Amino acid sequence: MKCNDQIKNRIKRTHGQMNGVIKMVESNESCEAIITQLKAIKASIEKTIGLVTASNLIQSIESKHLINLEDMSEEISLIVKGM
Repeated sequence: MKCNDQIKNRIKRTHGQMNGVIKMVESNESCEAIITQLKAIKASIEKTIGLVTASNLIQSIESKHLINLEDMSEEISLIVKGM
């Protein structure tokens, strides 16, 4: 599967958030602050899963039916928001 820049950037951003949480834990930040960041990471991962799933579906349809589904960003956004 080909991942577009949007997916790659989301994964990199989530990786950065995880590094931030590690620093928070090491500097004894409050449990509430850490949980808040972990929830944000969880939401980011869930949205990324939706993007990857939708992208894979589009690529599969294009490949199997030899068609080109042009710019589906709005439709993908609706799918991801619904998750």
